[in-house]
Amino acid sequence: MTLFDEDVAVVPAPRPPVSRRTRIGLWSLTIALVSLLVMSFLPTAYVIEQPGPVYDTLGTVTNNAGDQVPLIEVNGAPTYPTTGSLDLLTVQVVGNRERTPSWFELAGAWLDPSRAIVPIDAIFPAGQSSEQRQQESTAMMVDSQEEAKAAALSQLGYQIPQSLAVQSVSSTGAAAGILQAGDDILAANGTPVSTADQLRAAIAAGQGAPLDLTITRGGQTQHVTITPTAATQPDGTTTWLVGITLGIDYKFPIDVTIQLDNVGGPSAGMMFALGIIDTLTPGELTGGHRIAGTGTITADGTVGPIGGIRQKLYGAKGAGAEYFLAPASNCNEVTGHVPSGLRVFSVSTLADSLTALDAIRTGGNLDALPTC
Repeated sequence: MTLFDEDVAVVPAPRPPVSRRTRIGLWSLTIALVSLLVMSFLPTAYVIEQPGPVYDTLGTVTNNAGDQVPLIEVNGAPTYPTTGSLDLLTVQVVGNRERTPSWFELAGAWLDPSRAIVPIDAIFPAGQSSEQRQQESTAMMVDSQEEAKAAALSQLGYQIPQSLAVQSVSSTGAAAGILQAGDDILAANGTPVSTADQLRAAIAAGQGAPLDLTITRGGQTQHVTITPTAATQPDGTTTWLVGITLGIDYKFPIDVTIQLDNVGGPSAGMMFALGIIDTLTPGELTGGHRIAGTGTITADGTVGPIGGIRQKLYGAKGAGAEYFLAPASNCNEVTGHVPSGLRVFSVSTLADSLTALDAIRTGGNLDALPTC
């Protein structure tokens, strides 16, 4: 029985022609894929900000030696156990001038509300290396800790003597070889000075005349003379300089140590201050709640704005915080960007923060507190 006639040739049906629209679509897809591949290797002019680690100022941290230590440690005064947490937030930057995020990474960040795409110049100014940025960030962290100690202890009624201190001396400035880092400046031309503005005013008033300074160095009072040098500003005016950077040297009555390695910037100041107050007072400020916050602080208790507020909101929510204390000056960035389940209160001073914590702790009228 024969099923096929071997003498009959089987001719396959002809393929239908590919339409012009299909050819265009295939070429467009190929070009898009090649473009994406090429773009993944092209440098970008942006970095990504995203939520970083969260630290409880009432808890412990791992130091550079690998040991668990209290984030805030006090000697010379009674301390008290507490509950809940007062979390400080950080922002992690993805990328730098040596290695920027790819366009794929930027696309992913654009779709994620917890991350932000930022021009690289806003984080890494032109001419500044990553090492220089780290040094600057570390210096700001040290300053914020000193301001936080002063604000907290002043709030608790301690008297905090302070003096105007030399932080660094330019090797080419007028003060080179005369002043040293660590010198305390007490007076200029016989007039007491306690702020940088007062010293600048004394220098400007002399119009280049020799400046007589009374300083203390190593516990000894000395008198030195410096002749300021002139610097012409872009607008043609003349400024008189001595070539030093200044800071405030606080004389604290008790020893407060903040132990937080590898974190920089000034934005944790308010939370440091609250952690110090909670450590030095009976009971707890939090009422057992998990509370997060951010904001710079000055010795007089003023809370200032910070960067990366939206990333910190998401960092707080991810760590389980119920409430968030935000600087009033950042409220325009907060409104409309609060993660679900997180309640944000606006604060302008350390006293405002304590008022908010008291209402949370006692179950007071939270609706009466200012919000963002």
